[in-house]
Amino acid sequence: GSENAYDIQLKLIKEVLTIQKQDVICISGSDHSTNHRTVTLRRQPVGGLGLSIKGGAEHKVPVVISKIFKHQAADQTGMLFIGDALIQVSKLYIYSTHMLVHLLRNAGDEVTITVQYLREAPSFLKLPLGSPGPSSDHSSGASSPLFDSGLHLNGNSTNTAPSSPSSPIANEPKYEKRWLDTLSVPLSMARISRYKAGTDKLRSNAFEVLALDGVSTGILQFYTAQECADWLRALSTNISDLTLQNMKMANKCCSLSDQIIHMGWVNERFEGTDSSQLYKYKFLALKGSSFYIFSTPPVSTLDWVRAEKIYHLCEVLFKVHKLWLADDCWLQANLYLGIHQDYELEDQRPYCFSVMVGHGKSHYFNVELGSELAAWEKSFQRAIFLEVQRTGSKTYMCSWQGVTLCFTVDFALGFTCFDSKTKNVLWRFKFSQLKGSSDDGKTRVKLLFQNLDTKQIEMKELEFQDLTAVLHCIHSFIAAKVASLDPVFIDSQCMARKYMYSN
Repeated sequence: GSENAYDIQLKLIKEVLTIQKQDVICISGSDHSTNHRTVTLRRQPVGGLGLSIKGGAEHKVPVVISKIFKHQAADQTGMLFIGDALIQVSKLYIYSTHMLVHLLRNAGDEVTITVQYLREAPSFLKLPLGSPGPSSDHSSGASSPLFDSGLHLNGNSTNTAPSSPSSPIANEPKYEKRWLDTLSVPLSMARISRYKAGTDKLRSNAFEVLALDGVSTGILQFYTAQECADWLRALSTNISDLTLQNMKMANKCCSLSDQIIHMGWVNERFEGTDSSQLYKYKFLALKGSSFYIFSTPPVSTLDWVRAEKIYHLCEVLFKVHKLWLADDCWLQANLYLGIHQDYELEDQRPYCFSVMVGHGKSHYFNVELGSELAAWEKSFQRAIFLEVQRTGSKTYMCSWQGVTLCFTVDFALGFTCFDSKTKNVLWRFKFSQLKGSSDDGKTRVKLLFQNLDTKQIEMKELEFQDLTAVLHCIHSFIAAKVASLDPVFIDSQCMARKYMYSN
């Protein structure tokens, strides 16, 4: 929860996200203790010790300096900082604010305290210098961990005489609060998660970055939605650029017909044992003639044969299910032409798509950003188009009324059916002659063609062992044929191939 959050700073370069935490370091003089600092305060007639505290064991948090007042005793030492935990006062260990206040009020003119800076102190303990605490501080009193006991430490002491302001001693070490690198997360093949673990709920202005080697940033909570969106966009861009760089390197070792078109992380939906919906991270790749599903990214040539699933691109169909246009506005986008399959979209995740494969099976995926969904849609279109062009034709064994036949889908000729034994062509139609189709959802399909001479509709009925794969292949070839008539699409594919091969 945000009540346990602490302040960090992010530093982003092309290949690494670095998390920085504030710490107090010695910048000059002899540093006798790496972590602890012992400081002597001289109480002033106005302002007292010049600091405020919060927390305590009674609230299950350390006693921490929450304010340091300008030009007063604590500030003039140059050795105390907001976020310092008070460990000892006059060599006595501190456990509660009440104990600390009692010791400081009765310590006399000089007070010796030992402190240690807490890099991960809860953020509510770190208030800006001289700023007032939250309104709840005053209403909740000492029973709240937000209780600000500064009033006890800043007032004039009644049992001490006025004294001159304290100042740093020349030979004492000098300290400074700085942002220090504490964790580096490599972004190559990294993934971003905005969802609360085990749920479909998006975190509010927060996400987590997980590296390929298992290093995690933890939950990064941003102050505004705009900040969160800006960092998401920047990180996603860097990860995509690094993925493209990896693809270029891998493609140098591949033939022109086996190039990687696109790859990246997704979430795949599974049905739990209690009918709940579970999501698992998967890594997808479009390479050559195949669509790959991995549990972890392929980092070597041998890894490509270790994919969980491999499907032929001509026999898969990509379908967008949900786009998130606004907070409560969903757009159901059905980009699938041919077989219609309804999905129960009970989850609340935006940016979903499915890939339907042979024998009626499918995989349902979710990505984190709309730009990722657009990239997958475009990449599937391009990969299938290139594969249809490379393949040229696809032939399937089929039967009708006990006769074994061959059915060919050809990019140039259209549909051809011939006898498997004699090779005699039984019929042939162009793609433009296909006027409709119907199937029983199992093995049998009826294709309706228009005879160019008679203008009559002819029905051809066939049976296939894997009807879904055949229908997907027909869709791929027709889609590629339509795309080939679009000069803009062709130009974009030619430029993509030229760019990919030249790099």
